[in-house]
This record gives sequence, structure tokens and C-alpha cells, in this order.
Amino acid sequence: MTRHKQNCGQAYVITVLFLAVLLAMAAAVLDIGSWYRADRSLQATVDAAALAGAQALPDSTSSASTLASQYAAKNGGGTMNITFKTQVFPNDTIVVSGSRPAPGFFSKMLGVKSVTVHATASARAGFPTQVKWVVPIVVDEKHPMLQCNPNPCSGPTELSYQHLKKSGAPDGSGNFGFINVTDDKEGTSDLGDLITNGWDKYMGLGDYSAVTGNMFSSTSIGDNLDARIGDVLLFPIYRKLTGTGTGAKYQIIGWAGFRLTGLDLQGTNEKLLGEFVSVTWDGIQADRASDAPPDFGVINVSLVE
Repeated sequence: MTRHKQNCGQAYVITVLFLAVLLAMAAAVLDIGSWYRADRSLQATVDAAALAGAQALPDSTSSASTLASQYAAKNGGGTMNITFKTQVFPNDTIVVSGSRPAPGFFSKMLGVKSVTVHATASARAGFPTQVKWVVPIVVDEKHPMLQCNPNPCSGPTELSYQHLKKSGAPDGSGNFGFINVTDDKEGTSDLGDLITNGWDKYMGLGDYSAVTGNMFSSTSIGDNLDARIGDVLLFPIYRKLTGTGTGAKYQIIGWAGFRLTGLDLQGTNEKLLGEFVSVTWDGIQADRASDAPPDFGVINVSLVE
């Protein structure tokens, strides 16, 4: 054998080895990328499953577990382990841990048929101390449909504002249930926009000034409310109304969801028709039980940890 043929033979061996290594590296890169996507997909599934389950908390861990399991099954499945823990209120947090096999493709040449990916997510349900998308029309905490346990009571009802405008009313006269949530001057067009869209900033608890004048008598306000029929509106709940006219202030202690089904703005006894409903809303949760507002059926759920 000549030296040239010997060198060629060695080159062929080196080339084959190089190609084998290159293919193995390409396989590893492709499969690792596939496994990473499977891991992210599982994480998205357990995140969403935890958020879905948390909507039933803290009232029912069994309903929360069912909701989380159903959501996970519809979004890729896998083996799910669901537990609960307490952060602010008993059983206010759901923990969803999932695993599922992620098959290999090129890695099978190396004897690796699949790997198992894992993911965990926790979601907490809590009563918000600040909320977005509020409609600035108040509701008295003594409303009969807000006296149930748990709140709210079910069934059709009405919101009336006649008592607020009576002269000598015990909770302040000359007001019609509208409040200034933005702390800016709010005219008819401003209130109409807030009715249509809700306030796009966080509203906290505390005292808010009344907006004077009968805004219900405005055709545009009536049109704004009419356009929201069928929607769930978030109304502030007040405990006290002190003062009269431009000096009146409402003490806001929480919020309630109200599905608007009709209006009666004729005459002197303006009414909003509908029903109170439990809602999950965009907000910031209380970190301590002592800071939480009364339960009027509004909760916030968010991922934690």
C-alpha cells in the first residue's frame, strides 16, 4: 500500500467520524429545542390550569380541582398533581404540578427515546383592595341582594337612586349616585366615557366626592348605559354618604359586579335593572386578611411565586 492510499484511508475514517459527530450534535440541538418547547408548553398549561382553578377559591377546593383538571386535559394533558395551601385566607392558593413525556427524534439513534418535562404553577384568589374598569355609580352596602352568605344573592333586582336626592335624606341630599373616581373635573362626556369603558386606572378604597347634578336626566348618559345592557359592570359599594351637594363624600368599602338588563330613567325615580353576579376582576389583592374588603362577590386571581 502506498503512502498516498494510506493517507486517503485515514481521511475517509476521520471524515466519517466527523460527520457522525456532526449529526449527533445536530440531533442533540434539534431534540433539545423540541424538549424546551415541550417544557414551555407544559408550563403554559399548568399556569392556565392554576388560574382556572383559582376562580373557585377560596370557597371550594373540589370545584377548583375539577376546573384545573378539565383545563389541563383540554390543553395537552399529562399527569397533574393538584394541592392547596393558605397564604392569606384558608385554601386561597392552588398549586398545579404537571409532567408529560417529550419524545426524541434524532436522539433515538443514541438510545434516548424520550424525556419527561416538569412544570409547577401556583395561583391565588383574593379580595382586591384596588380594581380597574370601575363604572362610577355607587350601590349602598345595605342593598338586600348584598346580604347573603356568600354574596351576592341571586335573582333579578333594581338599583334605585331616589332616596339620594330627597331633601333631608339621612345619607345626604342632592346626589344621584355618581362619584368622581378620577379626582378630575368630570362632566357629562367624562362620565359617559367611564360608563362605556370603565376607568382604566386602579381605584382604591376610601372617600370619593359626589358628582352633583342629575346625570341620569342626560340623554347621552342614558345612551351610554343603554349600550351596556347585557354587560357586567363593576359598581363601587358605599357605607356612608356625608355632607350634601358639592361637599358630599361617599365612603367606598368594596365593589360588586352587576349585570345590567334594563333601564327606567323616566320620571323622578331612576332605576337600573339587573342582577348582582360573582366576578373575577382585574385588581390588586390584599396581602393581609385585615386589609381585605367585605366580600361582595368580586375576587382577583393571579399567579404567585
